[in-house]
Amino acid sequence: MLIALKSKEKRKTPLNHDAHWDAMSAEQKIALYDLHKFGFRLLFVRHLSNGPLAFIMQNKTLAVISRNGDVDYKPEVKLRA
Repeated sequence: MLIALKSKEKRKTPLNHDAHWDAMSAEQKIALYDLHKFGFRLLFVRHLSNGPLAFIMQNKTLAVISRNGDVDYKPEVKLRA
């Protein structure tokens, strides 16, 4: 299970939306663009050994987009508040 930080950023200066957007692969951007019309928004991007993992949310539904643009609507992820 992957644990991701939701609100309390440990960095001294939190990354802004553009920095997260720039960290995404082209495939992730295309997938998010398609999902944006359904209300999904980008939360943050985590850098993993196999590439960036984009965390997105619609209302209270969390999903992740792999570096290849594959969307997992039921990720085994626990967000820390």
